Amino acid sequence: MTANPVLTVRKLRKTYQGKIPFEAVKGISFELHEGEILGLLGANGAGKTTTIQMLLSTLKPTSGSIVYFGKDFFSHRSEILKQVAFASTYVSLPWKLTIEQNLKVFGMLYGQPKEDLPYVDMLLERFGILHKKKIPLAQLSAGQVTRLMLVKAFMIRPKIALLDEPTASLDPDMAKDVLQFVLEQRDRYGISILYTSHNMPEVAEVCDRVLFMQNGQIIADDVPDVLAKSIGICRMTLQVGDGLKRTLAIAQNLKLTCKTEHRSIEFELDEGQIAILLSALAQAGVIYTHIDIRQQTLEDYFLHIVEQGKKGVDR
Repeated sequence: MTANPVLTVRKLRKTYQGKIPFEAVKGISFELHEGEILGLLGANGAGKTTTIQMLLSTLKPTSGSIVYFGKDFFSHRSEILKQVAFASTYVSLPWKLTIEQNLKVFGMLYGQPKEDLPYVDMLLERFGILHKKKIPLAQLSAGQVTRLMLVKAFMIRPKIALLDEPTASLDPDMAKDVLQFVLEQRDRYGISILYTSHNMPEVAEVCDRVLFMQNGQIIADDVPDVLAKSIGICRMTLQVGDGLKRTLAIAQNLKLTCKTEHRSIEFELDEGQIAILLSALAQAGVIYTHIDIRQQTLEDYFLHIVEQGKKGVDR
């Protein structure tokens, strides 16, 4: 990453007026650096889509600033958008047009030179849809349309790509290929990417840094591993051979949360409690045949934050 960001957002706010005004985005600030893949996470309704729409100028902010490449977005909109691509699983292209026709229209809108046509075909081939070039979108599967949207985004050789759930309708093998493609685009061309997804293992794999939105605000900004470990809780599973009742009694005494299935017990505990629990089990003569300790993941963090958010709303 360079010291100078390619995208700077400052105090961005969006309020929908009505009998009861609703503030969808509440003065958020963040930066995206050259060659960085930045995850934008949050539960449905957190403000992610509203933020992306403002970054694309399809939605006007109530206040705040957006600066691309050191230039004010609203003063240089057309110039900037020629270098910013967008792909979403939930937005498509005209269904009656063929793949070729859709990409030709899009290329003309971006002023793409004819010399780039072989590159477009290369992207279509990469995603396994070159042989469907003359087929209308209406005849494509959801996964093929998703791959086409990625071709549309990267065929213009953008400096920034905003990707909204780019693997949502793909089979696991194709989703893995898309992730590899995204990393290649960053590594080969230095493209900066803002990436939204509900697939946490996917985010942890490709994103250099993650922003977490909740109720229109950014409540966390860090690398995936740090966020995952910030909960301070892990899960430990024991397969108890002898001493099941003693184990449950010890868990109750230590005030540990646990779930039991046959002779398997899963504990939810702080890392510092692991040694205390194992020592207590040894002193009680408990015999276990298997132990598995699983560190917290980004998905655990996501679920934890969403749950905390729900509790806050309930109160």
